[in-house]
Amino acid sequence: MDHPFLTTIILVGAFALALIAQWRGWRPSLRVALTVGIGLRLSLLVLAAADSWQPVDFMESFKPAAEAVMAGQDPVLTTEGAWHFLPMIPYAYVLPMSLGIPWEVSGRLITVAADVGLIVLVGRLAGKHEALARFQYACNPIALMVAVIHSQVEPVALVFLVAAYLMARSARTAHEASAPWVVKCVSAGALFGLALSAKSWPIILLPVLLSMLPTWRQRFWGLVAAGAVPLLFLITQPLFVHTTFKSLLNVAQYLGGVRPIVGEWGWTALLTGGNWTLVPAYSQIGQLVLYTTLAIVAWTWRRGDRVDITLAMLLVFMVVTPRMGAQYLLWFIPFLVARPTRWGNWAIAASAVWAGLGYIYLTQFGDAEWWINHRWWAQSSILVIPLLVAAMPWARRKTPAAPPPEAPPSAKPELVGSA
Repeated sequence: MDHPFLTTIILVGAFALALIAQWRGWRPSLRVALTVGIGLRLSLLVLAAADSWQPVDFMESFKPAAEAVMAGQDPVLTTEGAWHFLPMIPYAYVLPMSLGIPWEVSGRLITVAADVGLIVLVGRLAGKHEALARFQYACNPIALMVAVIHSQVEPVALVFLVAAYLMARSARTAHEASAPWVVKCVSAGALFGLALSAKSWPIILLPVLLSMLPTWRQRFWGLVAAGAVPLLFLITQPLFVHTTFKSLLNVAQYLGGVRPIVGEWGWTALLTGGNWTLVPAYSQIGQLVLYTTLAIVAWTWRRGDRVDITLAMLLVFMVVTPRMGAQYLLWFIPFLVARPTRWGNWAIAASAVWAGLGYIYLTQFGDAEWWINHRWWAQSSILVIPLLVAAMPWARRKTPAAPPPEAPPSAKPELVGSA
């Protein structure tokens, strides 16, 4: 990275603004939140696009996938699985690239736009704390690093995921008011399907989304819509790229595939000495532990607010996962900002420092020095994990019972002391 000090100042200053806003009780308007958020993202975009260092996957996976679609080719097969998701994101890359915008900029515009959208949606998810939440997300350093510097597609998955939660919440309200609900529950499922079409990880939250819909009939239609959208992206590929229906089977075998790369984070980093390596045994055992833990957490928080269940599941994912990328740390941020906990800011700060060391400090070294420094960096992640555990919404495992309704005024007021 060519401008590490300036980048660090922007990130630290942004987080300081978020903390000051909470400390001073600021309630910035939507216009202020968007102005600050867009300004921070554009500042980092200028620096990142002009930088001589670019993220490896951004150049060797995302760019070839976009170029494949531009050439009318299948982004999965052309890259031999380097892009192992549905083609929704590569389709989105086509518009800015077709305008002749350099990849270093055009490849970041989609994630930056999605992250700006999240500023608004996180505020709506927060409810009565809307103004503070959207401003704090606008200034969140992890969001800034992942959306702009790395340009990972996490913000795209999250913007549709949060929108799906909000739509499911409105579907419940419509049901309780005996209003038409079909469009809302189908829309919630479709939005979730768009999140799945961007990245595969939101699938672990499908039961949570469906539980937000009040009836089994609504859940059925939400499930159908959630599955229909990714399927539509898959089966319509022959209409947009040179993929035959027969070759779709080859495409499907790559989708969602994850190599058993461990050693980047947590317990696997300790076992490998911080070396990034392929260990199928660690990955298989880790996956079993991961999904078992997710099920236990979902059961423990089953009576809580659905956003709290989501927050607990995504935080515990970071705690026990055998495989990790710094971009994963963005998963829980919208939900933690919307539903803060006592240790939430500490967890965000520790995660941002760890991710920042990877995005900024480690990029100052060549290949040999990077691998040496990667060892202590990966192993140092174990210091972040206790704060992630502490930031879980432990006190909100149950939704508080609603207060009893007030008694209606008596038609005949009682006389004090009457017999």
